[in-house]
Amino acid sequence: DPLWSRGLGDVYKRQGPVVVKPRDGSQGRGVAVNIETRERVIQAFEVAEEISSEVIVERYIPGHDFRLLVVGGALVAASRRDPPQVTGDGVQTIRQLVDQVNADPLRGDGHATSLTKIRFDDIALATLKKQGFDADSVPPPGTLIFLRNNANLSTGGSATDVTDEVHPEMAARAVSAARMIGLDICGVDVVAESVHYPLEEQHGGVVEVNAAPGLRMHLNPSFGKGRAVGEAIIANMYADGDDGRIPVVAVAGTNGKTTTVRLTAHILGVAGNRVGMTNSDGVYVDNLRIDTGDCSGPRSARSVLMHPDVDAAVFETARGGILREGLAFDRCNVSIVTNIGMGDHLGLGYISTVEDLAVVKRVIVQHVHPSGTAVLNAADPIVADMAASCPGSITYFAEDRNHPIMATHRAQGLRVVYRDGDAIVAAQGSEETRFPLAEIPLTRNGTITFQVENTMASVAAAWALNLDWAIIRRGLATFVNDAQTAPGRFNVFDYRGATVIADYGHNPDAILALVRAVDAMPAKRRSVVISGAGDRRDEDIRMQTEILGAAFDDVLLYQDQCQRGREDGEVLALLQQGLVGASRTRHIEEIHGEFLAIDTALARLGAGDLCLILVDQVEEALDHSARRIKEA
Repeated sequence: DPLWSRGLGDVYKRQGPVVVKPRDGSQGRGVAVNIETRERVIQAFEVAEEISSEVIVERYIPGHDFRLLVVGGALVAASRRDPPQVTGDGVQTIRQLVDQVNADPLRGDGHATSLTKIRFDDIALATLKKQGFDADSVPPPGTLIFLRNNANLSTGGSATDVTDEVHPEMAARAVSAARMIGLDICGVDVVAESVHYPLEEQHGGVVEVNAAPGLRMHLNPSFGKGRAVGEAIIANMYADGDDGRIPVVAVAGTNGKTTTVRLTAHILGVAGNRVGMTNSDGVYVDNLRIDTGDCSGPRSARSVLMHPDVDAAVFETARGGILREGLAFDRCNVSIVTNIGMGDHLGLGYISTVEDLAVVKRVIVQHVHPSGTAVLNAADPIVADMAASCPGSITYFAEDRNHPIMATHRAQGLRVVYRDGDAIVAAQGSEETRFPLAEIPLTRNGTITFQVENTMASVAAAWALNLDWAIIRRGLATFVNDAQTAPGRFNVFDYRGATVIADYGHNPDAILALVRAVDAMPAKRRSVVISGAGDRRDEDIRMQTEILGAAFDDVLLYQDQCQRGREDGEVLALLQQGLVGASRTRHIEEIHGEFLAIDTALARLGAGDLCLILVDQVEEALDHSARRIKEA
């Protein structure tokens, strides 16, 4: 016989009764024990070979099957596992007896119940044959019939708790086996006559070490006392008082979300954390981007929470993801709401008003942990009102320290963050910590107002996470707002003596903030390159160019690559309508294609000019602009 000639015969002759099992099987599938004939060895080998390409044939050790659960270098539970069996009554067939046992509500399929149903398969039939029976035999009353020789619960076996009976030396052998394999949690399978004696005294042995041990036999044994193995495992994984959670920061709002997320994540990284971050550019783990695209929804956040290397997380939390799937977390330590602007995504998903939008954005505030903090923009009335929905504490931020909400909050001894001339101040009661704007590159010496606000929000979040002030200060000083670190977020370039700014602003509030920032920068002539997102309301698209028409000399219009449901040229027509009667704009030009529009704008620049490029395809447009600037 080919199998016999491959060495099975020699094993049998040398060892006597043997055990045949697949090398990498599980749950007792394909395992046959106490095999004493050539035919049964071959049959068992063929069954095991269907499960694994490698089959183990080893000496059979007589005795009972015991599972010893080792957790953190200690034995925490032990069970004697008995193979699936029935007792004859002289009336019913073995198949009927098995059906009767399987009718027990404690038995089910798989692992959903305390016990698993006994099943008939080739191994069960072979085991019956060895005892002189088949499925339709009627065994005499009181006869014990085994359906399998191995005692796995997953094949219909039962378990009896023997934890309190295990001899200390046997327990020590199980712990040693776990240490030799290098496992903190493992199930050690022992075959022996009894657990009352050391293995050496009864010729017992360890037959298997399981890296993913089942817990049913210990939690709900068929007989005996259940053991708190879950608590033992958790206690081994986490120190007393440790809840096993990582710091989670969620950021919502109309504008400034991505920059606030990036800056907050950077400060957490400076503190020594491996930070997972999601935003509209992608998913990042420890500064490495692992996914691209708009990743501001709950699926991306869940991928960060499941990542084994992440020990702090910062999530951009967009309206669309909340409406589709809710949040990725049950509680966050810090929620930040930057602002609730006009004209962003209104009319989509049954969100028709700013108040509707606020209800969605408020969700992250409602899910702050009771010991956590909501960081809210006091200057935005809708955002400030979200404080009533927060289970935790509130930190307000605003440019104006004398804003009534800010002044009242501080007078109550609570935390506020504000601007005081050339510095950002974090204050509580009489205590103040100052951060000079000159040491925060993101703000360009405080000239970019919306970046000052984003910085205040991040400072408040880091404060809420109890980070050291020196770490926060170092994080602010080392955050670089270039196209690589924060693409499309007020990235500034020099082009032949002209200033070029690339930004992703795409709603009226964002345009207003950009205009205020540009007004603080000297320029001979100002030009802007703009398109419009087709899924905005008509009035919101028109309002963007109404604002720009009063601030820029040249306006170059281009059509987005994706019109988002609009007809060809429809968005450009709305942008043109917004420029009717513009007080400053004198040159208006329509250009087909974002890259051509960028090239046209750059070609018109002279030394001392300023050009604001409102990008659509952020990374592609930035790469294109960088090449043109490098070629200059």
